[in-house]
Amino acid sequence: MIRVLVAEDHTIVREGIKQLIGLAKDLCVAGEAANGEQLMETLRHTPCEVVLLDISMPGVNGLEAIPRIRALGNPPAVLVLSMHDEAQMAARALKIGAAGYATKDSDPSLLLAAIRKVASGGRYIDPDLADRMVFEVGLTDSRPAHTLLSEREFSVFERLVRGEGVNEIAQHLAISSKTVSTHKARLMQKLGLSSVADLVKYAVEHKLL
Repeated sequence: MIRVLVAEDHTIVREGIKQLIGLAKDLCVAGEAANGEQLMETLRHTPCEVVLLDISMPGVNGLEAIPRIRALGNPPAVLVLSMHDEAQMAARALKIGAAGYATKDSDPSLLLAAIRKVASGGRYIDPDLADRMVFEVGLTDSRPAHTLLSEREFSVFERLVRGEGVNEIAQHLAISSKTVSTHKARLMQKLGLSSVADLVKYAVEHKLL
């Protein structure tokens, strides 16, 4: 039996995923979490083979949670479930330790197959994203500017476009406000933008929000 921990902040979506998993004879829901902090706490006392991880949770988001999960003793495989069908986002998640990346508009049977695949040690990428990842991430020089951001800069970027202020970001990431301001200045420079409004517009245009 493959035990799955469902980490998703939207209750309706989470309940739907749990019902879907419950229909499969070889899968079961081991636990659930509505945010990153709750996820890490649940993992400490809930054995599982797969974490089905929403990438856009409040608090510690999915991208920030992946390295923390991978640092655990005997860590479960991480299958990211995202509303973003953006190749760069998928590549970033896989690079930092996710075993797979599926989108929320995936066919239910494909999602169950993805869970089984990563549980057995394999890797999974949403079929619609696979070809785009090859061309957008691997073979072209015309990659979007946000691919040049470091992991920490990208975390600050994500939080800024969701409306968090410098002090709030500092608290969530456990770094100083000065450090956040430095990251903000650097990411603005790399993206060639001058305001948070510009960041939000950029995020929408590149399906990052």
